[in-house]
Amino acid sequence: MSEDAEKEDRTEEPTQRKLDQATEKGDIPRSQEIGTFFVLCGFTMALLVGAGWSARDAALSLRAFLMNAHQVPSDGAAFANVAQQGVMAGFAALGLPFAFILVAALMGALIQHKPLWTFDPMMPKFSRISPMAGAKRMFGKEAWVNFAKGLAKTGLVGAVLWITLWNEHDRLEGFAQMNVSALLPATLVLAIKLMASALALFSVIALGDFGWQRYSWYQRQKMTKQELKDEHKNSEGNPEIKAKLRQIRMERARRRMMTAVPKATVIITNPTHYAVALQYEPGMAAPLCLAKGVDAMALKIREVAGEHKVPIVENVPLARALHASVEIDEEIPVEHYQAVAEVIGYVLRMKRRHA
Repeated sequence: MSEDAEKEDRTEEPTQRKLDQATEKGDIPRSQEIGTFFVLCGFTMALLVGAGWSARDAALSLRAFLMNAHQVPSDGAAFANVAQQGVMAGFAALGLPFAFILVAALMGALIQHKPLWTFDPMMPKFSRISPMAGAKRMFGKEAWVNFAKGLAKTGLVGAVLWITLWNEHDRLEGFAQMNVSALLPATLVLAIKLMASALALFSVIALGDFGWQRYSWYQRQKMTKQELKDEHKNSEGNPEIKAKLRQIRMERARRRMMTAVPKATVIITNPTHYAVALQYEPGMAAPLCLAKGVDAMALKIREVAGEHKVPIVENVPLARALHASVEIDEEIPVEHYQAVAEVIGYVLRMKRRHA
């Protein structure tokens, strides 16, 4: 069956078990645009909070180096020391912006899904190295959709940035005559305006892409009718096996009842349909139901009772009422005490008379 035909067969809504299994395997809806949006937010925050401080720190370090450059020894050890100081100064100046960007990237991942630990995506699979599968990924429908999204995103971002710069073209012309000390703050203001415009656009793009990714992921999880049946069998149990187990349980209960019938005090029956075996001994709070059955089971109870000389009393309404209201190994209900007491009293009197 081809992949397109299989997708057409996936018409059933996915079960919660199916969705949970996909999540456990690392297959979750994930939007790259959400991550890009949060990274841009982190970069913008770094510009707002740390750009001035980082620039001043870098300028002071560079000024100190340039003012004392003639005093730096020219041997290898001195050059290594200067390089080390330069790297440390660079880390000090860029540490805060990178921290903002890193935290924003983590938030972009966490806001889409809670932390998930799985090694399934790292397991080797033939589909990842198959040329045919690779060609489908490169030239398939999803690849073309991503390509179209990339073109549209690039065009929109370029248009927004161009409009923002065009509105500032009068100020840009003055940058050439601007003092160096004023150039950096003016550039920072322009950069923040550009980032604000890009963020406004990316907020719309990210929300739209997140909705599309969730929709695509949900469509991938849809199931065929056969998959739904198989999952139902696995979760609820195979109906044939369940019927077999139920039959085994009934057979065991039947044998247990037949074993208990000889201990009964009396068998109350409807002549052809119902039979209830009751036991009563001095000291018991109420008579106990040892066995009950209808039709073939009732006939078997009467046969066993006849073999062991257990008294059988025909009482149609009482047999029906007891069969409906009492379960095996339970005491009879209070409302049947008097009727059952009369039957048991009659049986005990007959036993004494025979004795």
